[in-house]
Amino acid sequence: MSSQAELRRPSQMRGAALFDRTDYRLIETPEDRAEIYHLRYKAYLNGGLILPSESEQVRDVYDDAPNVWIFGVYVDGQLCSSVRIHVLTSECRMSYSTELYGDHLHARLDRGEVFVDPARLAADPEKARRLPELPYLTLRLAYLACEYFNADTGLAMVRPDHQPFYRRVFLHEPVAEPRAFPGWHTMKTSLMASDFKNLREKVLTRFPIMRSSAFERRMLFERNSQPQALSRPVLVQAPLSPASLV
Repeated sequence: MSSQAELRRPSQMRGAALFDRTDYRLIETPEDRAEIYHLRYKAYLNGGLILPSESEQVRDVYDDAPNVWIFGVYVDGQLCSSVRIHVLTSECRMSYSTELYGDHLHARLDRGEVFVDPARLAADPEKARRLPELPYLTLRLAYLACEYFNADTGLAMVRPDHQPFYRRVFLHEPVAEPRAFPGWHTMKTSLMASDFKNLREKVLTRFPIMRSSAFERRMLFERNSQPQALSRPVLVQAPLSPASLV
């Protein structure tokens, strides 16, 4: 799923220089979460997806799911974007994707497949205009999650105008018809998916930004409170550190 982050390929990628200025932070404290919820509000309101509200925050029950990681993406110390990542297994199925597209997903989860499901992508409207690389830097977290959790499939609930980005970068294809997303009054989303294991090398070759080290993945996703249902041997490794964004 996407928000106001403009999913386009910049004409001149600043690559490694911008990557070195970027920090990924797992969002855990109430204060940090409030900042993320407000960022979502600004992004979705600017994109015409939601109506104004007094709270000026966007949050939902899945923010507190046991299978969720919420990240902030900071460039030069400033919060620029965010993404929420769900890891779906036969025992942990909480996400909007399973709520809206359970008819496509539950049977596969019953068979033991593992999905990585990014959601609530949001970018500060002003910073997104100045940093067209933000979608790559932000959604890289979902790709690293696929590596860490040895996922079978990467998912994405995507608005129609952003489908070309997901096709080109992650080789996603639609697997379900557009459906209404709760709270969005102007736009439907489609469920897209890609075969992570079979397409991984092709994506890494075309977009080295998606490469990572085992250390980086552990720092991002390992936590003491991780449910046992999310534990799965990591069978794939990627070379250390991306050199560029394309």
